[in-house]
Amino acid sequence: MKRSNTFEVVPQSEPDEEILRQLLDASAALWNEINYERRQKYTDPDGDVWDISDYGERYGGILGYATVQQIERKNREAWRSFFALRKKSEANRTPGYWGNATDGRDLRTYIRNTSYTVKWGDYSRLEILVGQELKEEHGFGYYERPRLEVRGEPNWKDYDKQGRLELYYDEHSDSFRALQPVTIDNSRLAQPLGSKSAALDIGVNNLVACTTTTGQQYLYEGRELFERFLGTTREIARLQSLLKNGKHSSRRIQRLYRKRTKQRDHAQAALVRDLIERLYQNGVSTVYVGELRRILKSHWSARVNKKTHNFWAFRAFINRIECTAEEFGMTVERRSEAWTSQTCPYCGSTDDTIRHQDTLTCSCGFEGHADLAASESFLKKQTTIVRPMARPVCLKWDNHNWLESSCSLRLNEEHTNP
Repeated sequence: MKRSNTFEVVPQSEPDEEILRQLLDASAALWNEINYERRQKYTDPDGDVWDISDYGERYGGILGYATVQQIERKNREAWRSFFALRKKSEANRTPGYWGNATDGRDLRTYIRNTSYTVKWGDYSRLEILVGQELKEEHGFGYYERPRLEVRGEPNWKDYDKQGRLELYYDEHSDSFRALQPVTIDNSRLAQPLGSKSAALDIGVNNLVACTTTTGQQYLYEGRELFERFLGTTREIARLQSLLKNGKHSSRRIQRLYRKRTKQRDHAQAALVRDLIERLYQNGVSTVYVGELRRILKSHWSARVNKKTHNFWAFRAFINRIECTAEEFGMTVERRSEAWTSQTCPYCGSTDDTIRHQDTLTCSCGFEGHADLAASESFLKKQTTIVRPMARPVCLKWDNHNWLESSCSLRLNEEHTNP
């Protein structure tokens, strides 16, 4: 199983910070040179984007030859991805640059798995390989490596193999951060506590509605999250309208884009973790999620399109569910959820139901929350074992955690027996 640790890297002195900035800045400059050469060859009918110059002699003294190789390899991966998307007619443009020397570069580098070590303990630290010229400039011996303090509690301390380290400067938090891919042996994973099932209805106003065969229901509300996302989007549009002719972005706009994405991703990651842990405690071993084709169709409403295509990022969200469930030994199965949002969970009718906003009513007498009813109907399509539903657990995002709140359902939360 492949996972990753993220942590903060903290230089303890000005020389440490200077050597780190020089390393990341030189990596960005190298990326830009490689990318420029490949772009030139891409537009040349006789050019070969895979045949590029040797940059080891020029950048090896600062970065180390191993890191030069990793930057070139990462750029090659970006171009391979571009060609794969172009083959599907999904590519918008060639790989971009990491900023520029005038407006500022995106400080980032990639270090080979054998060129760094991370040690955790009372004094957690990261040691990295740099070029000999950079060592001599800052007074390091031939065999010495810069040693940097590490802050944060990794999810995976005991791993079998570490991957290529990504080290970057985060302007939003004004800190250096690292992402360490690791490989975990599957024998270390948790095992399900039972053999129950759960079904998820993924939406845009209520992010997730979940029903389990144990009779539990969970509702994660998303309206406030989307309004915050929309507010940042409006600010981006305002700043773009103030740009001079011919300019398409600015450092401030780029920071807002990154902030918007990080806020969304943080809320998604916390939601998935909270949900999977609850399902694990309920003995769930199988989670059913709907296919995405129906959800991702273009809608007549621009506001709805912003939610489904920009804010929600459905595919990434379901991939996150699958990865997190794997840690608990749970399987995720994608199934068709056609008509479940119009199906009465009592009588199974689709013709006699009326959906209005969060409410689903049926002529048989059923009245309930539409998304919870959809997740229950979806679950009944996969299994016949569904207990009477308990009072739903509603959760809201407080910018840090998903907290249980008084259910803001506009109708009776429990099913009414007709």
